[in-house]
Amino acid sequence: MKTFKIVIAAAFLLILTTPLSMAQEATLEFQNAAKAMEVVQTYTKALQAGDVATMNTQFATGAMIYGLGGGLDSLTVAQHKDYYTNSTNQFKHSLSQELYLPVKVSNNWNEGEWILSWGTNTLTNKASGKIIEVPYHTAATVVNGKITFIRYWYDMLNVLETQGFKVTPPAN
Repeated sequence: MKTFKIVIAAAFLLILTTPLSMAQEATLEFQNAAKAMEVVQTYTKALQAGDVATMNTQFATGAMIYGLGGGLDSLTVAQHKDYYTNSTNQFKHSLSQELYLPVKVSNNWNEGEWILSWGTNTLTNKASGKIIEVPYHTAATVVNGKITFIRYWYDMLNVLETQGFKVTPPAN
């Protein structure tokens, strides 16, 4: 009887939340899509060139950057500059298999004009020549031709294993 009640409660929640989630509208074609994509592509091309100043000029005042360094913490534009200045001093970044997708979301908590991107960032250590391949994904909102928010997701396990860390499963 307890399982039956849980199933009924779950079905009721599903029925109630379905209309809410269906209220979201998303489109791949919108007026600013080409410009927004250009801004994000300029940002990534500047990363490959080691041009942190150009990367930072793609940001709006007050933009926030999330997920660099593997954490959930945020960086300001100034902190982003410090992060990538350090990174580009140590590593050459080469992006490949890039894919960009413009998406405009309306009627939802994540409303805005987004550019989603995927690819592989191949980092070459300038001192040792050691190479680390890091699959990545970013999601950026662009307003008035500037990035206001960017979120990074990337494969931290690749980075750690390349640096010699071992992942040991728990003993059961």
